[in-house]
Amino acid sequence: MSELFVGIDLGGTNVKIGVFDGEMTLVGKTSVPTNADMGVEAVVAAMANASCDLLKAHGFSLEDVAAVGLGSPGPARYRDGIIVAATNLPKFRNVPIRDMLCEAMGGKRVAFANDANVACLGEFAAGAGKGVEDMVFFTLGTGIGGGIVNGGKLLDGAGDNAAELGHLIIYPDGRKCNCGQRGCVEAYASANSTARRATEAIEAGTESVLGKVIEAHGEISCKDVYDALAAGDALAKEVTDGTAKALAVLCVNLLHTTEPARIVFAGGMIAAGDALLDRIRYYFDELIWGLKKETVEICFATVGEDAGIIGAAVAARED
Repeated sequence: MSELFVGIDLGGTNVKIGVFDGEMTLVGKTSVPTNADMGVEAVVAAMANASCDLLKAHGFSLEDVAAVGLGSPGPARYRDGIIVAATNLPKFRNVPIRDMLCEAMGGKRVAFANDANVACLGEFAAGAGKGVEDMVFFTLGTGIGGGIVNGGKLLDGAGDNAAELGHLIIYPDGRKCNCGQRGCVEAYASANSTARRATEAIEAGTESVLGKVIEAHGEISCKDVYDALAAGDALAKEVTDGTAKALAVLCVNLLHTTEPARIVFAGGMIAAGDALLDRIRYYFDELIWGLKKETVEICFATVGEDAGIIGAAVAARED
């Protein structure tokens, strides 16, 4: 019998699933719509059915599976296997997702963890974190998520919700964040907030080529802002510098908290490339103390969109 591990990344739009062997070599992967509006039972059934179909397509069955890993948005009580709530899964309230998936997967053991944490674990095991024992991981997208590996282990926290890095307050009494706090880094440096700050400046009368984008499409995206930066737009320069500086402040704070060997950025925003990373490094060097030279490496993730399923499978293997 083969020892396989199924990694599942539950998102608001899609569920990604991967099957891995004991060495975390990918056997096969798939993706299916979440269809969260159909209810919890339907989503769990879809995850289980898609997993079984994937196994069958590669000549395996549930009997070959040692364990299943599930990465899910929070907040959640991960040790109890319960999703408390999830912004993009409105019907998921106090859902015993771990036990439900266990039953749907024929009684297989299920390891349950935060989606950003499993993405961190995937990058640590198979990507930019290889070769180090201490790493900080950020996902830059609609919001900002994160994970911390310390001494080779994920940092969980007393309530299993540690490393909500997007909600570290970097500017007290600053911009209102969707979480209800003020001054969170997510309110300044996520893809949505980068686009929002540019929009607010244009609405306040600042001249920019982005004004024409709003006229044509009704809104601007983070990509539009970085495209304008490449074209030499002054407002885009100001806004993206603000994004980079906010992320650099975050890096400085995390360096002083956990002293990682690497700080890794992932998510859709890293498509901006050096225009983002070089400015983060610039502001980091400008802000960090001069008491000693820091050797932390600030870099982009290398695994890509498979980080979540890899990390979930690793969590299943190590649980």
